[in-house]
This record gives sequence, C-alpha cells and structure tokens, in this order.
Amino acid sequence: MLKQSLQLKLQQRLSPQQIQLMKMLQIPTMELEQRIKDEMEVNPALEEGGESKEEDESSEENDFEDEANTEGEDFDLTDYFSDDEVPDYKLHVNNASPDQEDRDIPIGSGKSFHEQLYSQIQLRELDEHEQFLAEYLIGNLDDNGYLRRELQAVVNDLAFSLNVQSSVQELENILQEIQELDPAGVGARDLRECLIIQIKRIEKKGAHTALAHEIIEKHFEEFTKKHYEKIAKKIAISDQELKPAIDLILHLNPKPGDSMQDSSRTIQHIIPDFMLFVENDEFKLQLNGRNAPELRISKEYKGMLEHYSKLKSKDQKSKEAVQFVKQKIDSAKWFIDAIQQRNNTLMTCMETIVNFQKEFFLSGDETKLKPMILKDIADLLNMDISTISRVANSKYIQTPYGTYLLKYFFAESLSTDEGEEVSSREVKQILRDAIAAENKRKPLTDEKLGKLLNEKGYNIARRTVAKYREQLGIPVARLRKEL
Repeated sequence: MLKQSLQLKLQQRLSPQQIQLMKMLQIPTMELEQRIKDEMEVNPALEEGGESKEEDESSEENDFEDEANTEGEDFDLTDYFSDDEVPDYKLHVNNASPDQEDRDIPIGSGKSFHEQLYSQIQLRELDEHEQFLAEYLIGNLDDNGYLRRELQAVVNDLAFSLNVQSSVQELENILQEIQELDPAGVGARDLRECLIIQIKRIEKKGAHTALAHEIIEKHFEEFTKKHYEKIAKKIAISDQELKPAIDLILHLNPKPGDSMQDSSRTIQHIIPDFMLFVENDEFKLQLNGRNAPELRISKEYKGMLEHYSKLKSKDQKSKEAVQFVKQKIDSAKWFIDAIQQRNNTLMTCMETIVNFQKEFFLSGDETKLKPMILKDIADLLNMDISTISRVANSKYIQTPYGTYLLKYFFAESLSTDEGEEVSSREVKQILRDAIAAENKRKPLTDEKLGKLLNEKGYNIARRTVAKYREQLGIPVARLRKEL
C-alpha cells in the first residue's frame, strides 16, 4: 500500500567549500601547480600576484557596498560586455561528452618495444610473405619479449582470421629469425629457451659458458630450485668450478623486453611537499610552495562591480552579467581560502608528526621510529582520521637524511618481553640486518629468524616474520641461497 507523509530530518552535508578543501588536501605539490592553472583558466576573476592588506580591506568594503546597492537600482554594463543578446558565459559547455575530441598534444616517448623489433625485422632477408608472418609473430610477443602462444594456434588464427596459409615449420623458421634480433633472448617461448638464446649470443665463450649451457639444457629444474649440490654431483665438478657458470646465468636477463622499454619509460621526479632543516637540535619546517603562485582576485572584476554600483540604469542583461561576475569572484575567494586552509592544515599535521617522531628526525636512525598510526595524530589534533589520511597521501618530506614518503613514518607496534611497545620499522631493520649477515650457503629460514628475534626480546610469530620479509621484498631462504 502506497501512502504519502511528511518527515523532518536532520542531516549533515558537506558544503562546496568543505568538499573543495578535502580535494585540495590530498593533492601533492607536484599536482597543485596544475590544479591552480586549471582553476585560473575557467575563472577569469582569479589571477596571479600578491595582494596588500589595504587592498583586501578596500575590496571587502566594496563588496559590502555592492551587496547593498545591487537591489532597487538601475545599472548599465554595456561598456564591459558585448552587445549579443545571449551572454557569452551561457554559450560555454561545462561538461564534456564521451565523443568529444581531446586536442591535448601527446608527449613523445620514443619507439615502443614492438616498433623497434619491426624496424629490425625489415632489415632481414625475407620475402613479402615471410615478412608478414614475422610481423604477426612480433605482434604476439608480450611485454617481456616472450611468445606465450603455441605455433599451431597462430597457424589457425592466420588461416581463419586473415586467410593466410602457413605451417608450424614455417613459423618455426621465422621465429628463429626473430630470436636473432636485439635484445638477446627476445622471441623465446619460456625462460629456459630465453637463457639458452642469450648464452649462445655470448661472444667470448669459455669453459664456464659451455657449463652454463649444459646446466640450463639438462639441469634447469635443479637450477630454478637452487639445488646446486645436486647439479655439482651430477656433473661431477666442485662448487668452485660450478660458481662461475652459475654467476654467468644469474647475470642474464630473464625479461629481455624490459630492457628496450626502459628508454621509453617516463621518469617521475619527486618534488617534496615539505622541507625539514635541523639546526642545533631544533626543527625548521617549511612548506614547499615554489611552484604554487600567490593568488588574488582580479582588479578588473572588482572594478566592474564598483562601477556597477554607481550606475543608475538596470536591465535584465546587466543583472545577468553582474550575477556572472559575482559568481566568479565568490568562486575565486573560495579557491584562495581553500589553498590557505590546505597550507595551514598540512603544516599543522606535519609539525605534529615531526614532534611525535622527534628522535628519528634528530638522528635519522630508523630504529628510533615510534609506533604511530593515523589515529594517534588525529587524536592529538582533534581531527578526523580521513583528514590525516588525505594529508599523508602521496606527500613527501625532504630531511637531512633523505626524502621520505609521509606514510613511511606510520607503522604498527609490537611488544617486547619487558612490555615496551616498539615500531615494526625497528623489527624490519633488525630482520634486514640479520638476513644481510647470514651464511648464503645456508640462509636463515623464517622459523630461525623468528627465534632470533625472540632471543632479542621481540614477541613475534613465524607468520609475522614471513609477512615482514615479503614487505621488504626479500625472497624465501631457498631462493637466497648462493655458492
């Protein structure tokens, strides 16, 4: 049964200014400059340049006069706007359709991995049909340079999709041509074939080169599992004789396609959002604003409203024009206030983080980091956790000891035998040092690392050791084994 009723509810909603501030907080310094430029493009009332205190006070007085004089008076702004019947601002589309053409100029990044292979294969002595098959096979290579498809499947695709007849043997011959291209190892169907191709391309061959080829050809499974003792026993050689061949294999490239993509990759430079200086055990914190220009409200737009308040004629066209000018001025004020509030919030949060981690910022010793979570800083500043999260998101600080991501200083806590809470960063550093000092012939397992930490007074389980080891990017003991 449907019925209508009246209800009165209280709801909390964010104002447009609060939403704008939340968005500004999570923007790093590197993106802030572009965000300001974008706002200046859509809002002509916003311009670069500082504004004196006297100008601020006079502008506020003029604004109050404008509010008082816009009602009940006739004004004429024909000197400032065109004579078109429809105002210009009504002719601009603020939303973009999916089909709208993007006219931004793309940034050139050099030839791609496949394009470089296409240019090389054109120099081989192939007829038109073979050239087509070679380019088709190159197009089937993944970004690492491997052909992950069966040749029979490629033959079927050529026949059914392109009506091109070929055979597995013909594609095998073409693939041999591709495997002779640079970088060495490209066109392989698996890691084993990739390593063999690279070994065959080594110019200065020796006894260890032949041994490396034999290891990959006949003992590849033992090599992947680092069972070096089994390999040495089967080949009947000592560990010292095996070591040069293993070192040669370890220096080969398992992903040859990546070596050609590095040249076309975009290099991202880190611009710190904060700069911290330590002088006589005292901190000097600065917000990096070198790329963010000072902003002010356009004097021309202020003059328009001031002139409007002194005129006596008023029509519908003038009202619409003045409404547009006041809207742009208000939007500019909100944006300038959002930038200022952003800077104040960032500085307040960063000062609290620096004071909380004072021992680290004085020494640069990672083991001095205290356990700290977002809630700790939020409670100290009486702010919401989401605000602290936006501040810490993608922000960097430059210190005398290096440039750090703000999230680096947030870490969970662990307890010691004495009941003292320590940061997981401290445990990770001890874990890293223990693995660096281990015997590489018999690396420490996660269980042994857990016992080592327990002996030092840290209450930690084996699964936690495994989690921290993975976070540090350190492989398991079996894969850390060396001769």
